[in-house]
Parts: sequence; C-alpha cells; structure tokens
Amino acid sequence: MASRSGGEALLIDPVLEQTGRYLKLLEELDLKLVKVIDTHIHADHVSAMGKLRDATRCVTVMGEQSPTEVVSMRVGDNEKLTIEGLTLRALHTPGHTSESYSFLMDDRVFTGDTLLIRGTGRTDFQNGDPYDQYHSLFERLLKLPEQTFVYPGHDYKGDTVSTIAEEKAYNPRLNVSSAEEYAEIMNNLNLPNPKMMDVAVPENLKLGLRMEAQHRVPSVEVDALLADWPNVQMQLVDIREESERRRDGAIPGSIHLPYGRFASHCSDSGTLRSLNRNADLLIYCAVGERSTLAVEIANEYDLKGLAHLPGGFRAWKAAGGEIEAID
Repeated sequence: MASRSGGEALLIDPVLEQTGRYLKLLEELDLKLVKVIDTHIHADHVSAMGKLRDATRCVTVMGEQSPTEVVSMRVGDNEKLTIEGLTLRALHTPGHTSESYSFLMDDRVFTGDTLLIRGTGRTDFQNGDPYDQYHSLFERLLKLPEQTFVYPGHDYKGDTVSTIAEEKAYNPRLNVSSAEEYAEIMNNLNLPNPKMMDVAVPENLKLGLRMEAQHRVPSVEVDALLADWPNVQMQLVDIREESERRRDGAIPGSIHLPYGRFASHCSDSGTLRSLNRNADLLIYCAVGERSTLAVEIANEYDLKGLAHLPGGFRAWKAAGGEIEAID
C-alpha cells in the first residue's frame, strides 16, 4: 500500500515466491518500500520479509509477542505504524497463533489469518487457542464499523476482500452463541498440517539479521561501550522511530535521526556529515538490523568513522546499561 505514486510503500504478509513480482511493481509505480509487516509466523509459506529487506533496506515489522529472534521493529497493541501519508493501528488478535496481529487503517482492516472470508484461521498449532480467537473476533474485529473492508492474508477460494457486515451475516464460523461453541467447532476441524509447515516455520523464525550478519560492518560491542561509560568518545545516534523511544527509552546522550530519513542525513548537507566532522558516530536501533543497514548506507555516501551497536538497544538494556526516559 502507498498514499501516492512515487512515495513510500508498505507490504503486509509477502510470500517468498512472489518477491520478484513485488520488486517489479515497486519499480513500475516508482515506490520506495519502507516497511514490511508479517502478521504472525506463517506455517504455510516462507515470508519474503528477509529478501525484501536485503533488496530495499526496508524495516521489518512484527508484533511484540513474535517468537522470531530478530525483527527490526516490534509493535504493541494499539500502537501506530506510519509511512508517508498513511497510519495503521496495530491490533493484537491472538488465536490463530499467540502472536497474531491485525492492522487497522481508516475504513479497512488487514486481518492476517485471524478473520478470513467466510472462515477463520485454524487454532491447533503455534500456541493457537480457540478461546483467544473468539475474543479477538467478537470483542475486537467484529466491533469495527460494519462497512469496514476486510483484507485477509489469503483466501483459498480466490476472494480478496469482504466487509465486517458480510462476515457477520455469512461467515459460518461466526454463527455461534458462545466461546465454548466456537471452541468446539475449532477443536474438531481435524485438518492436516500445512504442507510447508516443517520448512516455513523454522525459516520464518530466522529471517532477521542475526548477530553474525550484524558484524559485516564496523561495530562496537555492548561490553566495550559499557566499559567506557559514561566517558564515551563517540556520538551515539538513535535511528529508531519516536514511538519506540517513547515506549522503551533511549541511551543517554543520543541524537535522534530516524532510519526512514537516514540517507538524506548522509548527504553533503546532512546532519550526519556535520556531526561526523567532530566525532566518530555509533549508530543503534532496536536489535541491530536497521543499524547494520544504516552503516552500509553511510559507507555508500563515503562517510568515515561510523560503527553500530550489534544487538541494539535490546542488548544495551539486557546488559544493564543506563536508560533515559523520553517524554
């Protein structure tokens, strides 16, 4: 999705085999992919999230409950996620899996595998729970305005969009009077496991830039930073989004330059170049993925004296580093 041709774009639940198609469409519409969301850890396909990150340096996004080892940005329930001209609200809708999220944008909701067209996502693996799903459906999604468009992650019959009103009226899984009745239906579906499950789940759990990949660019380890603290000679640069800083805090003394505008900060008149004249710079993000990509961008602009913090703010916090609250 994008608000205009030539602007920023976001993809939800992309499939690995379609990566070339996504990149071609982005090129044709002159769009810059800035965020990719996976609504949950998929069991029926391998996500294109990692390939799209490597091709476009986009930010990877999942819910904060996701068991994946590394994802650039985690969002919590009711948090806002923005790109140019568009704002989505994250809704934690567990049931299909424990980490399942839906995303609400104005008159439409992207429901992943929670609410399907004339169906609902199975609840018999990956910490799924029919009672959780009942509450996600009846206490959250079905309370949206009836004219809200419903875009599920996929549909096996080829349908692409419905509405809340249609699903209330015609979805057989929703024709129940209690959570117990719904759980009885879901617990007796007796479906075979997805054909790709043994491949897809392990692959989707490890799509992030893990520690070994984060050392492909200059880095300063958390232990070394703490050993010099607070007499650090480098200027710290926080490239997380403002919502992350307000939620989690920041390393004291950091300058905030969000990743979404990082390339412009590297230009001849950019903030990073002027900062870099006076000190070496240490870039950090949430878990080290965005900061790895940021150092690569800076190198392309021929900026010297930049490194990043592997493991990011999460590693700093886990090591007992000082944290500054952001108002």
